[in-house]
Amino acid sequence: MAEAYSDFASVYDELMDDTPYEAWRERIVSLIREYGVSKPRSESKGDATSEEELLASERDLVVDLGCGTGTLSEMLYQEGYDVIGVDSSEAMLAKAMEKRDASGSEILYLLQDMRELSLYSTVGTVVSVCDCVNYILEEDELLEVFSLVDNYLFPGGLFIFDFNTDYKYREVIGDAVIAENREDCSFIWENFYDPEGRINEYDLTMFLRREGDLFERVTETHLQRGYEPEEIRGLLEQAGLEVLLMRDADEDGEVTAESERVYVVAREIKKQSKP
Repeated sequence: MAEAYSDFASVYDELMDDTPYEAWRERIVSLIREYGVSKPRSESKGDATSEEELLASERDLVVDLGCGTGTLSEMLYQEGYDVIGVDSSEAMLAKAMEKRDASGSEILYLLQDMRELSLYSTVGTVVSVCDCVNYILEEDELLEVFSLVDNYLFPGGLFIFDFNTDYKYREVIGDAVIAENREDCSFIWENFYDPEGRINEYDLTMFLRREGDLFERVTETHLQRGYEPEEIRGLLEQAGLEVLLMRDADEDGEVTAESERVYVVAREIKKQSKP
C-alpha cells in the first residue's frame, strides 16, 4: 500500500475531530468481553505459572491494524490492554509515537503494510477501524490480509473491523466535494467514483499554515474500494474465520441494502480444534 497519509498526517487529528473514537472504544471493549479471549492487565495477573503467563501475554495482546495517529491504540491501552499499533504510514506513526511519549504508554508501533503483517507471536484480538480494509483494492489481497490475521490470532481470538459499503461510495459520497476551513488548515476533498471497478478516488487538496500567514498547498490521492457485506463474509470464511456478527456501524442494527458502514466480529476457529 502506497504512502497515503504523508502531509495529511500533520493535520489528521484536527480535521478528523468528529470521528467517534469513544463509541468505537466502548463497542470494541464490550465485544472483547462478550466474545473474546483477551483480558486487561488488571485481570490477567495472579498466581500463574511461567507457562501460563507466557500464554496470557499473547492472549491479552490487542493489535490496532491501521492505527493511524494512535488515538484508538491509546484508548485501548488505557482500558488495560497491551497494544501493538500497525500502520503503513511513517508520518502517521510519528504522530502516534508523540502521543505515546506524552501519555507514558508502552504501545509498540510497527511500520508495516497490512498485506505483509508480521508479528512475533499470536495475539488475542485484532481491531481495524475507520475503513482501513477499503484501502485494499483487490479481493485476493484482502483475502491475504484476512488469512494473515487468522494466522496470528490466538486460539479463539477475535478480529473486529469495519468497512465502507459499495452503496456508500455509489450513492452517498461518490462524486461529492467536501470542503472545510479551519484556523491553521483548510481542505477540499473531491470524490470520483468508478462504478465498474467500484473504486472511489479521493483527491485531497490541503492548505497548511507553515509560518505566520503563509500557507502551503499540498495534495494527496487516496483510493478505496467498496465491498458488499456478503463479499466480506465469504473472504473471511475462506481465510478460516468464523463470522459472529455483522452489524450496521452507524445504527448498530441489522445490515440493510442502505447500510453505509458495517462492523464485523470474526473469530479464529482452526487452532481451537487442534488436539
